[in-house]
Amino acid sequence: MTPETARPFIDIHPPVAQALAAGKPVVALESTIITHGMPYPDNGAMAAKVEQIIIDGGAVPATIAVVNGRIKIGLSDGERESLAMTGDAMKLSRADIGFAVAQGRTGGTTVAATMIAAHMAGIKVFATGGIGGVHKGAEKSFDISADLDELARTPVIVVSAGAKAILDIEKTLEVLETRGVPVVGHACETMPAFWSRQSPFRAPLTLHKPEEIAHFYRTRQALGLGGGILVANP
Repeated sequence: MTPETARPFIDIHPPVAQALAAGKPVVALESTIITHGMPYPDNGAMAAKVEQIIIDGGAVPATIAVVNGRIKIGLSDGERESLAMTGDAMKLSRADIGFAVAQGRTGGTTVAATMIAAHMAGIKVFATGGIGGVHKGAEKSFDISADLDELARTPVIVVSAGAKAILDIEKTLEVLETRGVPVVGHACETMPAFWSRQSPFRAPLTLHKPEEIAHFYRTRQALGLGGGILVANP
C-alpha cells in the first residue's frame, strides 16, 4: 500500500480509485511496451486494445507510467495517447523511478517499476507479455533483469507468458528459485516461452483455476512469506 510520504507523488485515475474503494478487480499494466516496444501509432492502439480486453473480462485496467514526474496509476485516453507519442521517455525500473519523479521526467515502467507502483496503490494483479530474466551469456556479462529481484520483494501476482524469448529460461527459473519466487503454470505443466506456448522446461508448480492461485497468494501472505508470484499463462 502507498506510504504516506509517497502519496503526494501519485495520481490514481478516478475509475481505478473507485474500483479499488469498492473492492472490484483491478489489473495493472506496464507501459514500456508503449514507450519502447512499438512505434506510434501502433503502440497507442495496442495499449487501448489491451485495456479493452480487461474491461470485457469484468476488471478495471490500470496502465502505470510516470508522466512529468507523477506516478500515474491508470491513464486517461488522452494521457495514454500522449505517452504513445513521447519520443524521449525513460525506461524505468527500481533504480531510476525515483529519479524520474524527482526530475519531473516521463517514463515507461518495466515489470519491476510497475510492480512497485501497483503495490503502492493496493493492486494485487499485474498482466504483462513477458518478464525480464537472465540473459544468455550472463555467466560473463552478469546481465540479469531487476524484475527477478522485484518478484522476490514485492507482493504482486504477475501473470505473463513466461520470460522474454531472447532470455535463458533455464537460468531464469534457477534464479527465481534461489530468490524464493513461486512460479506457477496456469493449467500448464511446461513453461511458455513468450511467443511459444511450450518450452523444454517444466513449470515448478501447476494450478488450474484462478481461484486456486488467489488462495495460494493469500496463504503466502498470511504466512508472512512476502514477495510476489509469477504465473505463467501460455
